[in-house]
Amino acid sequence: MSTLSLAPEMTAILADVRHLASVVSSLESLQESIVEAIARRLPYYNWTGFYMLDPADPQTLVLGPFVGDPTPHVRIPVTEGICGAAVATGEIVIVDDVNADPRYLSCSIKTRSEIVVPIYARQSIAGEIDIDSHNLAAFTEVDRAFLQGVAGIVGGYIEAHSE
Repeated sequence: MSTLSLAPEMTAILADVRHLASVVSSLESLQESIVEAIARRLPYYNWTGFYMLDPADPQTLVLGPFVGDPTPHVRIPVTEGICGAAVATGEIVIVDDVNADPRYLSCSIKTRSEIVVPIYARQSIAGEIDIDSHNLAAFTEVDRAFLQGVAGIVGGYIEAHSE
């Protein structure tokens, strides 16, 4: 079995995120720190944000902290878009060319590819991390592994800090 090596910058971000998860006072603070670190250190991640399931309506994703251009999609039904597809399937969704995917909900004409990684807490999806790139086919198995690591840390934080 081969192991996937993360880029050094990704490994450093994961270490920072693990540390932050041990010291921040809220999920929102953790998420804000994550999106800022990713935007600053991974230049082909042009939009980075969190969508979390609405506790009052678990069929709707609600935009959380993000870095990038504003989006009109602040609430997304889980039956719509690539973000909805990730929740519906419970799987990571990578789209190499958003213009070729009918599920894509356009946020920016500059977006060319997208990856959405579900965040699990207590064996259920709590939300997701969504990344857009201005490059076609920007996301590889390395990005998948890195973002799974981020999602795992966020899910662990949710489990440890929920009532």
